[in-house]
Amino acid sequence: MLEYVMPISVFRYFEALCSIPHGSRNTKTISDFCAAFAESYRLEHWQDSANNIVIVSPAAPGYENAETLILQGHLDMVCEKEAWARIDMDRDPLELRMDGDFLSAHGTTLGGDDGIAIAMMLAILQETNIPHPRLECVMTADEEIGMLGAAAFDASRLRGRRMLNLDSEVEGVFTAGCAGGCTVLCSLTPRWESASNAGSALHISVRGLTGGHSGTEIHKGRANANMLLGRILREASGSAAVRLVRVNGGMKDNAIPVSADAEIVTPEPLGVRRVIEQYADTLRREFSATDPGLSVEATDSVAVMCMDAESTKRIVHFLSVAPDGVQSMSADLPDLVQTSLNLGILRTEPEAVTASFCVRSSDAREKSALVDRLRSLTESGGGRRGKSGVTGQVRISGDYPAWKYQPYSAVRQLCVEAFRDLYRTEPKIEAIHAGLECGYFADKIPGLDCVSFGPDLLDIHTPRERMRISSVQRVWRFLLEVLERAK
Repeated sequence: MLEYVMPISVFRYFEALCSIPHGSRNTKTISDFCAAFAESYRLEHWQDSANNIVIVSPAAPGYENAETLILQGHLDMVCEKEAWARIDMDRDPLELRMDGDFLSAHGTTLGGDDGIAIAMMLAILQETNIPHPRLECVMTADEEIGMLGAAAFDASRLRGRRMLNLDSEVEGVFTAGCAGGCTVLCSLTPRWESASNAGSALHISVRGLTGGHSGTEIHKGRANANMLLGRILREASGSAAVRLVRVNGGMKDNAIPVSADAEIVTPEPLGVRRVIEQYADTLRREFSATDPGLSVEATDSVAVMCMDAESTKRIVHFLSVAPDGVQSMSADLPDLVQTSLNLGILRTEPEAVTASFCVRSSDAREKSALVDRLRSLTESGGGRRGKSGVTGQVRISGDYPAWKYQPYSAVRQLCVEAFRDLYRTEPKIEAIHAGLECGYFADKIPGLDCVSFGPDLLDIHTPRERMRISSVQRVWRFLLEVLERAK
């Protein structure tokens, strides 16, 4: 499909990558694909047990004395799809679509974040006539679920002390700092009982939200389906006796969830349905600008078991009062979110209801305080000693460091000069609230000098994700210019 799209080598590799399922925790095949590529071109490479891979390209003639340059991106993608999409993203290739200047995938995320970086690196590695210093192309796994690959990566074999991270999504913007973060999993274990005497079952669905990246788009005020579900359940519980059967929503803790579902049992199903319908009108008005497709529906269902009254009360309370969204703004950099969190995944299993939060902050103390707040809410709301019948516990994972902004950077200045000459304008330089693997690499490699850039990617982490083809073409030319100047 993309065989005639320029630059041909970049889009050929991108299409090949899209044919390989490569969601987070499913990167072995795509890592092996890159290893096989390196072997076919007889390039030095190494691969670790976390599926990270490094491929080395020797310096081009005339660049033998130049300092090694690291190119870096990640192998995994966020797998989100529309409710109607039949694709199994763990097994099936993506169905690419091209509409004018945009490339997308039918009903799913595209994986331009960060497949386009891997495609660019492979395109450079295959060529022998591109001028560049010695390159260490670092391709990490499981970035989207807490940068697990970067956390596990052994950087001691790398010789480079300057790095180009190719994981930004707005052309003309150079990222020079990012927030740190972690995943906080709150577990509430309820008591169960028969639903036979609790009334009739209702299924509540929240659909049609805009969603987005929990770092780059958390400040846009978009609705979180899991949080809306908590509000709806609290409203329903205030109108009649309600027993909770299940709550589920979201697929990734770093994606603002676009849908959520609940099952309840109540002796007053008609009254509860009316309350939900009325409250749905309130929510639609509240989010008319950010989430115009929002819909809430309550339909008849069937339930065998439900949570007891106290468990229902405490879990609904947790979902309706848990913090979410922007918590503070930076006092140093205008318009930069300093601290936030996103309730990205909500699940009900036989043993527990779990809520997975993505916590981000460029201030380590604020991040720690927010984690403590979630811990206190879980333990108090869950009844740590089990006196209420609900036990609560918290697990922290994927804790990653912030990347501190440096007022001067030689590699950033190199990129600025190349950009200025090619684009005839100045790039924008910023720090971001989203996490980047640069934080881990800066932590592991003393004195690392790095900058991040990339082509236009719109609505990443949602099924509406699309990549601007002309932007890829311009950024490709820019990258080659930077490599040529990196003597």
